[in-house]
Amino acid sequence: MIGIGVDVGGSGIKVGAADLVTGTLVSERLQEKTPNPSTPDRVVEIIATLVGRVAPLAGAAAPVGIGVPCVVLDGVTKTAANIDQAWIDFDADRVVEGVLRRPVRVVNDADAAGLAEMRFGAGRGKRGVVLMLTLGTGVGSALFTDGHLVPNTELGHLEIRGADAEDRSAAAVKTRESLSWEAWAALLDEHIRAIDRILWPDLIILGGGVSRDADRFIPLLTARPPIVAATLENDAGIVGAALAAAERLGP
Repeated sequence: MIGIGVDVGGSGIKVGAADLVTGTLVSERLQEKTPNPSTPDRVVEIIATLVGRVAPLAGAAAPVGIGVPCVVLDGVTKTAANIDQAWIDFDADRVVEGVLRRPVRVVNDADAAGLAEMRFGAGRGKRGVVLMLTLGTGVGSALFTDGHLVPNTELGHLEIRGADAEDRSAAAVKTRESLSWEAWAALLDEHIRAIDRILWPDLIILGGGVSRDADRFIPLLTARPPIVAATLENDAGIVGAALAAAERLGP
């Protein structure tokens, strides 16, 4: 079964066709810069163009899953983090379905990445409480208990030292402030330890593009839970979004 996944981030919009049996992309991973301003109409226009390019590989009936950096309730985006504020209370499912003319499911982007890692990656077969953190422009979170998703947790917005935690621990902060791996890992470690005091997870999975350099910062972390790198790396959001759409809209 093939599905189409879209991963909308603060800096880029990625689209691909995914094999939902193996969790691998069967198309090229297409990417365009997130427009500025990143209003729904401009983002949806880019999504439509990229989906059109991979659609022949997926078939006319393939659903489209879209991960966005928002809390999503019943297809309506309720918040907007690292994306234009016009996304707040935007009826995303309905509008995008009207543009693409195929089944659509919009979900939180970190939840999408977490679904992929739990099905195909580092969380496969793991029981108990598993937390995935996506490290990019911000910090997204996906929480699972015995494999079941607890959606829209938004743990990147915990308050640490009077600010959103992601303003200190996101991968973009390391780049923007030219931090060493040691300095950035200390900030991330403080964030993880704050989460651990609340949730006591059995496993933490770290994803996002920076996970490719996991050996440079995970050994520096001192938090209690076992911490591993995501295995699907930057494809997790695409694969998980496609999976979320297929599981809700399929037979």
